[in-house]
Amino acid sequence: MNVLGTVSECILICWTGTKDYYYEYTECDSTGSRWRVAIPQRGQGSCTSLPEPVRGTECTFSCEAGEFLELSAQECTQCAAGTYSLGSGVRFDDWESLPAGFSSLATDLDNGPGGDDNLSCNSSSWIPQGSYLESNRDECTVSLIYAVHLKKQGSVSFEYQYPDDNLFFQFFIQNDQCQELDQTADKKWLQLTTQGNWATHSVNLKSGTNILYWRTAGIVIGTKVLKPVLLKNVHIEGVAYTSECFPCKPGTFSPTPGSSRCQPCPRDTHSGHGASSCTLCNTTEGSSGCKARPPCSTKDYFQIHTPCDKEGKTQVMYRWVQPQICLVSVAGAETLPPSGAREPCPPCNPGFYNNDTATCSPCPPGTFSDGSCPAGTEPVVGYQYKWWNVLPANMKTSCFNVGNSKCDGMNGWEVAGDHIQSGAGGSDNDYLILNLHVPGFKTPTSVTGGAGTEFGRIVFEFEMVCSADCELYFMVSTKVLESWNGSKDRQSYTHIMNKNASVSYTWAFQRTNQPSDVRQKVSDVVRIHSITVSNSVDGVSSECRACALLAQPSGSLCVPCPPGHYIHPHTSQCTECPPNTRLTSHSSPGPEACSPCGPASKSTKDHSRCFNDCVFSYSENNVSLRFDYSSLGSVGTLMNGPSFTSKGTKYYHLFNISLCGGEGRRAVCTDNVTDLSSADSPRESGEITNVVDTFICQSTIIPSSGRGFRTALSSQSISLADTFLGTDMSNVFLLVSSLEATSSCDAGRSVVVVLRCNPDRSTQGELTVPSQCPAGTCDGCTFHILWESSGACPHCSPQDYHQIEGACKGRQQDKLFVWNEPKRCVGGVSLPEKLTLPCESLDFLIMMGAVIGVFAAAVLLSITCYFWKKNKRLEYKYSKLVMSSNKECELPGADSCAMMEGEENEGDMEDEVVYSKKISLIRKLKGNRDNYENVQLNSSQSNGLVWG
Repeated sequence: MNVLGTVSECILICWTGTKDYYYEYTECDSTGSRWRVAIPQRGQGSCTSLPEPVRGTECTFSCEAGEFLELSAQECTQCAAGTYSLGSGVRFDDWESLPAGFSSLATDLDNGPGGDDNLSCNSSSWIPQGSYLESNRDECTVSLIYAVHLKKQGSVSFEYQYPDDNLFFQFFIQNDQCQELDQTADKKWLQLTTQGNWATHSVNLKSGTNILYWRTAGIVIGTKVLKPVLLKNVHIEGVAYTSECFPCKPGTFSPTPGSSRCQPCPRDTHSGHGASSCTLCNTTEGSSGCKARPPCSTKDYFQIHTPCDKEGKTQVMYRWVQPQICLVSVAGAETLPPSGAREPCPPCNPGFYNNDTATCSPCPPGTFSDGSCPAGTEPVVGYQYKWWNVLPANMKTSCFNVGNSKCDGMNGWEVAGDHIQSGAGGSDNDYLILNLHVPGFKTPTSVTGGAGTEFGRIVFEFEMVCSADCELYFMVSTKVLESWNGSKDRQSYTHIMNKNASVSYTWAFQRTNQPSDVRQKVSDVVRIHSITVSNSVDGVSSECRACALLAQPSGSLCVPCPPGHYIHPHTSQCTECPPNTRLTSHSSPGPEACSPCGPASKSTKDHSRCFNDCVFSYSENNVSLRFDYSSLGSVGTLMNGPSFTSKGTKYYHLFNISLCGGEGRRAVCTDNVTDLSSADSPRESGEITNVVDTFICQSTIIPSSGRGFRTALSSQSISLADTFLGTDMSNVFLLVSSLEATSSCDAGRSVVVVLRCNPDRSTQGELTVPSQCPAGTCDGCTFHILWESSGACPHCSPQDYHQIEGACKGRQQDKLFVWNEPKRCVGGVSLPEKLTLPCESLDFLIMMGAVIGVFAAAVLLSITCYFWKKNKRLEYKYSKLVMSSNKECELPGADSCAMMEGEENEGDMEDEVVYSKKISLIRKLKGNRDNYENVQLNSSQSNGLVWG
């Protein structure tokens, strides 16, 4: 190699036959032709003496499986032994390291209110785990990216595990302009998988550049650890050719040239990377290396109960965990314990019978364990497993581990007489799976078409004994309904089926979620004591129940009852439930099957549920109030938050509330993240949808900002209340409850909605939660919501306004009506119209008062003058009487005080009277006669008389 140049420039001369460059084809032109060109390797700088471009193969050229295109000769060449190729496809199944072309990109979170710098996502990535890739377990948004250029239309497929809906998982495609290609929701958002099961996802690709994105983003609320997404076996078709072959991964080999796949090494052999043969050793099938076999211990065997023999006996036996890795013939090794004594087999489960054989057989249709059902009754069908001598025919068990195949073929669960328990497994992080398949449900004949929405229910009783972080999952189809961590006392769990469909119930037990290749926690077990499924179509019967009969005396066959009817225990006739009661499913026949609705509520026509019409009346202290919540009857929404997880992810709680809950007015919550199959795509018959339809529901909302998603995410939709219990109008609140128990709420969830009247609010008003419980609940079971609205105010009545009288003008007066302040009512009665009435003005009243006053004064003056004059006359008479008395002043007794006829004018005729009088009677008695008092009476006449 000669190097020519100056200090500022170097020219690298590339020699033919070295690895300083590689060949590549140009894009196809309009004639379907292309050129082969040499391109320097990265970091090699500018090269000279590169081979000249030559005409390449036709654009339609491709190689067969097991071949690759050798670009220097432009010919298809067989892959060497120990390698393979797919011809027109590319497969990635070896994840010891991230394959060439793949990259993992993490997006930093929007930090919470504190802006903590420790929330960086620099350490978050997709991690190779040998046979699969594992996603991040935190709240960072991490993308796995691979770019491929297709010469023709093709496809991409891959296998994945997606067990945790707290982690969002999507797959999408962009072109070379970073434009996202159109994809339906079911292709972009991946569906959840059951524990331990792999799902396959395929998407068609267009010719040209396709950039593939696998993106995950989690949200951790509380301390729960996320379960990662696992990815393996990425297969891309449409590349027309591959320029190299892929080496076989450890544990596999390809013995001949031209192989299209690698074969697993047989048992007791192993192989390395790119092996063409396997080497003998004492290990399991498909191993990549050999390890020393340890001595056997108590963790290497497990206990079983043998099936019943012809004598009806069973016994406890011990077996080695297969494949047996441990050695027995070494110092310190444990041996299998001796088998237990033969004991009588447990009885048959209800609905089964022992027909003098070693096995229990199901009762024939129309019969139950103790014989045939009499007339007027029908068998109660279902499963009731409480004795576990053998695994029932409709149940199966398995073991699965994503990182190894040690437990493949093992029984995940073992029967143990009065219970069934988790098995030993191959390692501590195995998923031990128990599955029960129910093909459908059939309600009893008499309640067909009525009695609410319950088609069947499953009840199981279990306990857990754990020393570490073990976890039990209960799933319906692919949806995890409930999970339990750590040790749990014996308890029961109930799930109600609200749709009639085929369904699979799954129990998955994992001792630890940490990677493990050994068994250290075999003593950590879960025991299921009983499983009961009601109304299963292929179930057996252990008892009979009364059913409705025809009204004719000859009728003895069971007939369906109309919706909302129960079976009368005496007449066996269908009887409608009383008004404002609901028919309770899963109850005994009789009037007790009709449960009364709560206060201020009523039932639907078919008595399937209780609701209210949003109109209430309330009286207290002779005051009647009428409320109409129709304006609030439509669904109300409360977006509570924001809240932040421990790593700063922002999220909200969304509550949808339907107060009245009438037909067609229920609240709906929907996930837009997982299980978003389009309406036209086929669904499994037992698949659980992601739509919650109830009185009150809750969803977790994650905004699009900071997460790399184009829209806000809605997930974890749950029903908080599906039964209306009634109202208490003294405090104006509504109480609704979800009666289905959860792992943390034995009595189910309940919600109290308090309505507060505020005329200043709009009709929809504002919903809030207690400040001390930002999530609306402090214990996770009881939720409190305050709804402040003008629509919560009572209807207006005449007691809510008063009258105001206006001034009298022009002998006209207005009377107005105004609301009492503060106004605490809406709607109802309206204010009366203004009244205008005749009236008298103030001037007229003053004049009338003056006239009356003058008249009264004149009358009073006249009366005064009259009595004055009369008094004078009385004085005159008295004077006459005095003058007519004797000198001793002795007055004669008066005959009458009245004036005689003719006396009235007598005084007028007298001119003047003068009389003298003794000074006093006492002086007279003393003899003092010299002293007299003279009184002159004047008259109009000139003459006068003097009396002495």
